[in-house]
This record gives sequence, structure tokens and C-alpha cells, in this order.
Amino acid sequence: MFASLRVRNYRLFFSGQVISNIGTWMQRIAQDWLVFQLSGNNPIALGIAVALQFTPTVLLSLWAGVLADRVDKRKLCILVQTGIGVQALVLGLLDVSGLVALWQVYLLCFVLGIFSALDVPARQSFVAEMVGRKQISNAVALNSSVFNMARIVGPAIAGFAITWIGTGWMFLANSVSTIGVITGLLLMNPDKLFRGPAVVRAKGQLREGLEYVRARSDLVALMVLVFFVSTFGITFFTSLAIVAGNVFGTQADGYGLLSTLLAVGTFTGSLMAARRGAKGRPRVRLLLMAAFGLGAVEFATGFMPTYLAFGLGLIPLGFATITFLNTANSLVQTAVSAEMRGRVMGLYVLVLIGGNPIGGPMVGWMAETFGGRSPFLIGGVVSALAAVLCAIALARRGGLDVRYRLTGLRVLFSSGRATSPSRHTA
Repeated sequence: MFASLRVRNYRLFFSGQVISNIGTWMQRIAQDWLVFQLSGNNPIALGIAVALQFTPTVLLSLWAGVLADRVDKRKLCILVQTGIGVQALVLGLLDVSGLVALWQVYLLCFVLGIFSALDVPARQSFVAEMVGRKQISNAVALNSSVFNMARIVGPAIAGFAITWIGTGWMFLANSVSTIGVITGLLLMNPDKLFRGPAVVRAKGQLREGLEYVRARSDLVALMVLVFFVSTFGITFFTSLAIVAGNVFGTQADGYGLLSTLLAVGTFTGSLMAARRGAKGRPRVRLLLMAAFGLGAVEFATGFMPTYLAFGLGLIPLGFATITFLNTANSLVQTAVSAEMRGRVMGLYVLVLIGGNPIGGPMVGWMAETFGGRSPFLIGGVVSALAAVLCAIALARRGGLDVRYRLTGLRVLFSSGRATSPSRHTA
């Protein structure tokens, strides 16, 4: 389960992530609650903040993937983490001083989105450089376990701390926490990295990356599925605050507890993914099953009548969510060549996060029009339906073995690949 931690460079990165991700989740909860307070509990305002934070991903992630293939990923990660720390510091000082206004939060959400758009393709593709190709799945899952452990601790701390000392100190704490990641990156030994061939700056490299993906039917199917599930199903950043405040009438601590319960499921799922990652590349069937399970559980959770029942429903929802995300990430990274990894991850990040500028306001509109539970109900249906349609499409292309039994229809996934083995040699 912890095989990747034998690599010193990854161990340093992992340790920094433990500290930084707790701060990230403290800021996430504080930012949502600050927007909610400044806007008078307006769900649409919260959706706008989410949209502004993720809009730069649509604009920059493809180019960020090209940049990640061209430059030293370690140095790029250091630069980006420094920018994230400064953004948190500015927002924290504005909040603590009492000068913060909603437009300032919106502006700083956009600034954070710019740094995040540059960070994710570089950081995701840098994982392979730290541990080597054979350990990618395990390292991705361990990264996720840290992220989700922080997702348990961070919201729990923030939810209660906000009621005592306010939201501003959460932003300042996150600014300090970025020092952990930067320190780990600085202490790494660059000579021990598993770097691929250097990609020399040239015209048409972005188009080359897009054509590479378009020629791979397995990658196209995966990207389409990830887009629909992430845009309509994984909307918890917006919908949890709405459910906590407008459906169950809780305060920041109630929102923080719901986030923590969701994280219990994602943390458990990421540990299971780490065990699977040590055994080899995940299969497409796991991706499809996780997507369908995510949709089914999300739909059922939306009907839970009480705060406690709703919170408990978030645990299996978190498990299915992280299983889906980890499997998709690992499949992408292990299916592409080293010189294309940054560009493909840039596109992956675009389809994963790029739908949030649509999904954020959409969730706010649905909650205000159809009620606070509607994002869970509608998102669950869309996710499950996307998984079924993707399975049918892959079956028709020969990637899945479809058999019919007298006891009912069963889709048996006999292969983890959506194309012939020869297509994976690139």
C-alpha cells in the first residue's frame, strides 16, 4: 500500500502535501462560508465564486500542460505554490482587518484559479517523474489519501474554528501551510527523478497533444465520462454548503461536519486504491462501476430526510467518488507516453475541472429553483446515465464483453482496455 514512500523524493513531496492539504481544505470551507455570509446565504453567489475559481482552468489548462512538458516541473510547482500562498495571505489579511468585500473574494477566487490551472497538470505529471512508471497508480492513490485525510481534518478544524475566531485566520493558516510543499520540493534530489525526454519548444505542440488523444478511442471515452460526472455529479463544493445552510439550517460547524463525513468515504476509498495501485494498472470496468455507483448513491442521498442520515449517506458517496477519480487519473497517466503526459494531463484537468464554471452557477440555480436537494438528485441521474452510455459505446467498439444471461442483463468487463493492446505501445 505504501510502496511509493520508499522513494525519497516522493516521500518529501508526500510530507509537504500532508501539511498543505489541511490548509487548503481549511481555506475551502472558510471561503465558501465567507461568500455565503457576505451574500446573505445566496446560493447563486456561491456558485459564482466557484465558477470564477475554475474558469481559468478552461482558459489555461491546455497551455499549462504544454508548459509542463517543456519546463522543469519541480521548479514550476515551487513557483505556483508560492503564488497560492500569497493569494491566501492577501485574502486572510483583508478578512481579519474587516475590510473584505464580496467583489474582493471573487477577484481572489479568480487569482487562485489561475495558479491552480498551472499547478494541477504540472503536479499530476510530476508524480510519474518522482516514482517511475511502475509506481504511478500507487503514488496517485497515496496522493489522494493525503488529500482526503486533509479533507477530514481540515473541514473539521475550520468548521469549529470559524465559529470561534472567524474565517480570516483560516486563510492565513493556509498561507503558512504552503511552506511545507515548497520545502519538500526544494529538498528533493533532481538527479533521482525519472524524467522523460526533454520537449523542445516548437509550434503546434498543443495541437499535437489534442490529436494524440483524438486518435485514442479509450482516452476519448474516458475524457467524456469524466466531464459529465465531474460537471453534474461531483458538485459537492457548492451543494454541501447549500444543503447545510438552506435545507438543514446548520451553521459553519454543520457544513464542516458534512464535508468531514464525505472525506471519511474518500479517504477510505483512496487507501483501497493504493492497495490496488500496488498490484498494477486499474481496469476500465472499475471506472465504469465507480461512476455508476457514484450516481446511484448520490441520488439516494438526496432523499435522506434528516441531517444525520444525509451525512451518513455521504460516506459511501465519497468512497465511490474517489474510486472514480483515482481510477481515471491512473488510467490516463499509465496509458500515455512520457513526452505527451503533460499535455494529456492538461486536457484531463480541463474536462475534470473545466465544467465547474458551468456546474457552479448551475447548482446554485437548481437549488434556488427546485430546492437544495435537487443538485444531488439531478447529478446522480446524469452520472449513472453517463456510465451506462459509456459502457455501451465501449462495448460496441469491442472494448467490453457484453453477455446476456437468463437471470438478467449482465455486462461483464473482460478487459481493462478500450482498444487493442497494440494501441497502448505509444
